[in-house]
Amino acid sequence: MRRPLSRERIVDAALELADSAGLSGTTMRALATTLGVEAMSLYNHVRNRDDLLDGMVDAVFAQIELPSGTGDWAEELRARSHSAHAVLTRHPWAVGLMDSRRAPGPATLRHHDAVLGALRAGGFSIAGALHAFSLLDSYLYGYCLQEQSMPFDGADELAEVATGIAESMGDDYPWLSEAITQRALAPDYAYGDEFAVGLDLILGALAPDGLPTVPGGRRAEPS
Repeated sequence: MRRPLSRERIVDAALELADSAGLSGTTMRALATTLGVEAMSLYNHVRNRDDLLDGMVDAVFAQIELPSGTGDWAEELRARSHSAHAVLTRHPWAVGLMDSRRAPGPATLRHHDAVLGALRAGGFSIAGALHAFSLLDSYLYGYCLQEQSMPFDGADELAEVATGIAESMGDDYPWLSEAITQRALAPDYAYGDEFAVGLDLILGALAPDGLPTVPGGRRAEPS
């Protein structure tokens, strides 16, 4: 027996369609075809495409591991960031939508509340928690976008692309050549490891008082 149509079923199907066809291919008509229903029947459960996108983004947020706010704040935010990176790798179309919705759903609100709660429990001020949250997500979303645009997929393609670039440069770009030949082409190098390295740098630089480090190792005075 066919499952009855519901908002949850429509959103789940929309996620699968977006994963395979991209966001531009996730039209109401295509979604109706996927579900085996008439397009107009979708509007009994979602008001319009914006409402559908709200539901899709909320469903993506629901897949991200939440910090509990009871452990070490840096470890909890590290686990959350790795979880978010894995989720956005599965749903690459969602990266540019994650904080774009004017009507965020309960999973989105729960996620943001949990991240801020973990930072506040770790000793960050209200402003400091917001600064840290913004910095972490700027890195997360920026890295995901950069990762998606790279002209290779896996170590073999990376080696092929990097070798081609290195051979075309000659001796005109010594520092870039050094980075490619001695790092990018090293047997133990994996571009996917860069996310963890950058995340550790950011978490190591953050402090519960929310104040950045200034030259000389001092903490900036609050304004």
